[in-house]
Amino acid sequence: MDTGDTAWVLISTALVLFMTPGLALFYGGMVRSRHVLAMLMQNFAAMGLVAVLWALVGFTLAFGSFGDGGVIGNLEFLGLSGVGAEPGLELTIPFILFCAYQMTFAVITPALITGATADRMKFSAYLLFIGLWVLLVYSPVAHWVFAGGWLAALGALDFAGGAVVHINAGAAALAAVIVLGKRRGWRQDPMPPHSLPLTLLGTGILWFGWFGFNAGSALAANGIAAQALMNTFLAASAGLLGWLVVERLRSRHATTLGAASGAVAGLVAITPCAGFVGGLSPIVIGFVAGAVCFLAVSLKYRLGYDDALDVVGVHLVGGLVGALLLGLFADSSVNELAADGLLLGGGAGLLVDQIIASVVTLVYSFVVSFAIMKLLQVTIGVRVTEEEEETGLDLALHAENAYVYEPSAISELRPRATAGVPAGAPEAAPTPSVTTTS
Repeated sequence: MDTGDTAWVLISTALVLFMTPGLALFYGGMVRSRHVLAMLMQNFAAMGLVAVLWALVGFTLAFGSFGDGGVIGNLEFLGLSGVGAEPGLELTIPFILFCAYQMTFAVITPALITGATADRMKFSAYLLFIGLWVLLVYSPVAHWVFAGGWLAALGALDFAGGAVVHINAGAAALAAVIVLGKRRGWRQDPMPPHSLPLTLLGTGILWFGWFGFNAGSALAANGIAAQALMNTFLAASAGLLGWLVVERLRSRHATTLGAASGAVAGLVAITPCAGFVGGLSPIVIGFVAGAVCFLAVSLKYRLGYDDALDVVGVHLVGGLVGALLLGLFADSSVNELAADGLLLGGGAGLLVDQIIASVVTLVYSFVVSFAIMKLLQVTIGVRVTEEEEETGLDLALHAENAYVYEPSAISELRPRATAGVPAGAPEAAPTPSVTTTS
């Protein structure tokens, strides 16, 4: 047991959990105002449902029979059996802490999918989908890569989840939107973000939490964690610049939404590489990811799939960019567990392994996710009615509104102000919650 390592992973676990509310704000700002609570609810619901499933069976499916080179874990940790306060799996931290840290990854991964299915998916169908998905898709893929399963045995590298988290979620998002169909009025009606300040706030929280996501994956307070932290910072910054450069060249504007999206693209791409590269490699990886993801987002219009908030364009494509560039830039001097990449004289072996791992993860996640969605479609249905979509998911599904306007109170203030009476006079003090619309 190492107290320094334990303290760092405790902090990292909290940081990664904080990313899910950050993701909720990031996505919530981009949807229309009548759907924002539904988006927040889906992300927060993942924190509840996935955590319980992880403790019951998800953790053992992912990390049981650690290092076996197989395809799924056994049931040795069912219901957290044998997962205690002493170190396990040759770690220097409590085994229960490792389980909790991995739980935060399991929570945010299906939450990423919500950006693609925004504004039109039933809440009940969403819960069933992510519950099944965590057990049938996330846990097996985590075993293949994080727990010494067959892809790890092959030689593929994934420091913090390029394949397990981002390619996995992005492929599932593509399958989900194909089954779900397009939003009502897509490409005919304007659907602008209702609150870009919320999106930027969410981006900042994600960026902050990502240090726990990547540097925490060293599972120790050591030099690899420090390198991963620096790589994360540089890649996010370069991703922001890469997106804005291409956006400026293509549309003559550099937007705040572009800055947020570019930073996230850089963060996604550096995730598999964070503890395996050094020097200026993260800048190249981040910049390429920002530029490529900007171009990838436009594919949904050409191919006709309604990925509402660009999960496929940013997470699937960004994850692929990072996984493949790792095959070029991996540096064994940074981490002895890594083979040198192609550009550092290591040959094409690692790059081939990265391609295999990426393709396998993409295909497996897409096929199983599509099957889950089709099963739900023919049983309980996956999509809200046109009337519910038009009303807004906040009111239709949750009986709430994110923003409550009081026009009667506003109109009451106007004649008093005209007569020179102070708006806050005691005899007719307005309700403190009065707001105005733009």
